[in-house]
Amino acid sequence: MLAIARPWASPVIWLAAFLAFVLAGLLLPLRLPLGSYYWDTAVYLDAAQRIREGQVPNIDFFAPVGPLGYYLVAGLDRLFPTAHPLLTANWGLLPIALPLLAILVFHVGRHSRGLALALLLPFLLFASLPINLHEVYPLPGFDGYGHYNRHVALLLYVLIATLMFARERALMTWLVAALMLTLFLVKVTGAVAGAMLVGYAVLTGRMRLRDACLAAAAAVGTLAVIDLATGGLARAYLDDILILLKLNTGALLPRFLTVASFKFEVIAPTLALVGLLAYVAWQTRPAGTLSSLAAFAVSPGGWLTVALVALTFFETQNTGSLEFIGLWPILLALLLAWRRRDDSLRPAVLLLICIVAAPSAVNFIERSARAAFGAPTYFQLDVDDVGKLGRVSVKDEIAERAPIMLQHYARHQPAYADLAATGQQPSLMLYSEIDHHAIWLLEVEQGILAIRAWEQANRRELNGVFTLDFVDIMNRLLDRRPPRHVPIGIDPTRSNPRLETQMLESLRQTDAILAPKCPLTSIRAAIFQHFAKALENRSKVVLAPCWDMYLKP
Repeated sequence: MLAIARPWASPVIWLAAFLAFVLAGLLLPLRLPLGSYYWDTAVYLDAAQRIREGQVPNIDFFAPVGPLGYYLVAGLDRLFPTAHPLLTANWGLLPIALPLLAILVFHVGRHSRGLALALLLPFLLFASLPINLHEVYPLPGFDGYGHYNRHVALLLYVLIATLMFARERALMTWLVAALMLTLFLVKVTGAVAGAMLVGYAVLTGRMRLRDACLAAAAAVGTLAVIDLATGGLARAYLDDILILLKLNTGALLPRFLTVASFKFEVIAPTLALVGLLAYVAWQTRPAGTLSSLAAFAVSPGGWLTVALVALTFFETQNTGSLEFIGLWPILLALLLAWRRRDDSLRPAVLLLICIVAAPSAVNFIERSARAAFGAPTYFQLDVDDVGKLGRVSVKDEIAERAPIMLQHYARHQPAYADLAATGQQPSLMLYSEIDHHAIWLLEVEQGILAIRAWEQANRRELNGVFTLDFVDIMNRLLDRRPPRHVPIGIDPTRSNPRLETQMLESLRQTDAILAPKCPLTSIRAAIFQHFAKALENRSKVVLAPCWDMYLKP
């Protein structure tokens, strides 16, 4: 009778409501407010087109992350062809992460429905919309970047919840195996953070060494099967990881300091909470310092310490994420341990738990609300020829500014070429600015229309193109075949491997190489220079004010 009287207390009801919300979002042709780094979302459409044409991530093209996210988003894109790319990218990992969490929630729910709900609801909140917890631009909108970082953050949330609350050995073993395999195939730094947590679980006796070895064997065995079935995907992924390590050799300490600075509102109270819990453990210590340390290590305080280190390591590699939501299951364990504890420090501990948790929830809800409530006042960006990628809305000032700036960039190309030669961008935060991505969409549409006009005038259909830019979306929009062996999501500073023979040969077979120019930036100039050898013996065609085409003879 109690369950009937309070249906909202059932995890099943919340899961069903969330699935209905996701299904509606995927089925409806929604127009969403444009946000920062929107072209990161277009990378998933590029990957989907490559996969559709038979390419295998990491084997047929270099990728800065693992293959699983690309496959899952490509699958959603195929199943829901009208779905907005922001939503398919954001929800790409739900087909794996949500069932794994549901298994844990139903297991926990057998003992405590309230605890099960407390584990489920934060996940559903943070998985609901494409919102990062750190804002990079003051205008509201849905974030176009950080998708795979959010995927990993959600997976680490489920992993920590499993290590904290799974009571059956077999269940913990197989959930850990599935989560570690998924983490590795999404982003290797997530798997490293996960390995720290699983290793700590073994050291503190929360997970037996035998069970951890069994989970590792299951994950590695599955990887071996995948590698054999795909002709070497796992080995190719490891090769890409080694290339990325060579391309990203910066020191870790500055990255830790960067994370500490922009997530100070979480890290500082967490450190204060850890210090307070350590003090309580010292006060109530059994005889001997080692016994005191051991007691703290197995407690939620010890877990909070290690999780903070592991999650901070993961965030040092990221731009845009759901930073530190993995702490929440540990905070929940602390809350359960301290809510009725007879201790004079109980109010301070409970207060710090709230202070650690509140910023993430408040930031997510506040940024989501600003984007949702602002959207009805926004204007449709007129970019119908870029398909569903163009179903975005912007503030009226941006809608007015974007076409003016596109024309301005086209008229003053020598000035921006001169600026690019100095290594400077037109704006210090160019790629964070929403108006830049509105201009980029207009530039892409100009290129699409120009290619179609050129093909019609010359009675020749290009077999495929390669765009000298961060993202190559043209093949998807024209439904052409992308060249093999060229990287996806080109960043000259982080993810642009050297030009190899098979890459050059593939580009030689591609009819057109496109160079966007509005504006010409130092990044675009670096990409152009990197692929200069592929432009040899091609004829240059001024395709449009913002586009040059280098045509195969």
